[in-house]
Amino acid sequence: MTSTVPALGTRTAEGSALQAVLLDMDGTLVDTEGFWWDVEVEVFASLGHTLDDSWRHVVVGGPMSRSAGFLIEATGADITLAELSVLLNDGFEQRIDRALPLMPGAARLLAELAAHEIPTALVSASHRRIIDRVLASLGPQYFALTVAGDEVPRTKPHPDPYLAAATGLGVDPARCAVVEDTATGVAAAEAAGCHVVAVPSVAPITPALRRTVVGSLEEVDLAFLRGLITRMR
Repeated sequence: MTSTVPALGTRTAEGSALQAVLLDMDGTLVDTEGFWWDVEVEVFASLGHTLDDSWRHVVVGGPMSRSAGFLIEATGADITLAELSVLLNDGFEQRIDRALPLMPGAARLLAELAAHEIPTALVSASHRRIIDRVLASLGPQYFALTVAGDEVPRTKPHPDPYLAAATGLGVDPARCAVVEDTATGVAAAEAAGCHVVAVPSVAPITPALRRTVVGSLEEVDLAFLRGLITRMR
């Protein structure tokens, strides 16, 4: 786990039980979930294999070790997990160097959280090399902390990344709002005890206790996130 700026401690917004906002990256803040699938398709094509489009829902949102391992097993490709991980990360970096589109509402939400000094962390299953490349465009100043998938013992769907973020910020997970786009990320946040806002990017996500589903980040602002916590308390 690596901080992009010093942790902000246990400050809370006045009159609110919300202590921090923890945000996923791919498919949540940046429109890159499709990039990963395109890279996977191209890499396996170069190895002589065609990926079944139905596999996209299997590999989305999880750690590279899981998605890459699944694709190797499903195709029978003659490549190691380590070799494939390098090819996938290289291909993804090439794509984000050409274009890095933000999800609708992402820039406004980050600016609002920063303006109100809400402790905010970026929590991703992507590797550190990818996070740092994305942060250069997204704006590292918006995050007190960033957690990469290759920096925790277990990444999503396990709670470890979100627990690490809450610990690093010095806040209670139960008073954190998490914004996620996949079932894998939602499972990780809920296992950590956080309140979740799901913005589905590839596969549908159903509402549940402590989980609110919205159509886009355009529906999410600070008042909305504060309301999640106060309603449950």
